[in-house]
Amino acid sequence: MALSPEEIEQITARTIQHYAGQADRFWEGTRDHDVSQNIAALLQFIDVAPPFKILDFGCGPGRDLQTFAGLGHHATGLEGVPRFAAMARAHSGCEVLEQSFLQLSLPAAHFDGVFANAALFHVPSQELPRVLGQLHAALKPGGVLFSSNPRGEGQEGWSNGRYGVFHDLAAWRSHMLAAGFVELMHYYRPAGLPLEQQPWLASVWRKPHG
Repeated sequence: MALSPEEIEQITARTIQHYAGQADRFWEGTRDHDVSQNIAALLQFIDVAPPFKILDFGCGPGRDLQTFAGLGHHATGLEGVPRFAAMARAHSGCEVLEQSFLQLSLPAAHFDGVFANAALFHVPSQELPRVLGQLHAALKPGGVLFSSNPRGEGQEGWSNGRYGVFHDLAAWRSHMLAAGFVELMHYYRPAGLPLEQQPWLASVWRKPHG
């Protein structure tokens, strides 16, 4: 059954409220997470000369913004939780757009890469085609999008105060291809474990040059 505009608004507000209520604890719990594999997966496929213009979609308190800036790239964050956005600016020194994932306002054909680490799974499935289309439009031709989401079998709804959708590879691939992206690679995380112990699906996609 389709979600109403009021339900979509509630999903956004409650999910943002969940993260806002534990901003400092979230930072302490995630600041040392090693996502270098994911950052490398994005950067290796960007085929223009650095520095790159990168959008960190759902940047949280700014851990990965710091990394991209430290590598010399022009990184911009996007974050819907006001406390996270303020933390990200302080930690990284980068511009952070304070926008809900479901109410985006992005420049057209501006970014070389989009880094969506543990973010897009919060977008309700009925809204995902629109959001992916907006990210596609914000990328330059040939630009690259990285995503990492907790995987599942299509479960959708509330979990621990957050709204989430748990896609399998086939469903995620279908959404990305429909949005006009070309698949470059996918893998499961954490690396080096049996598949049943790898709850994260990571994938890399290109906006065609033509």
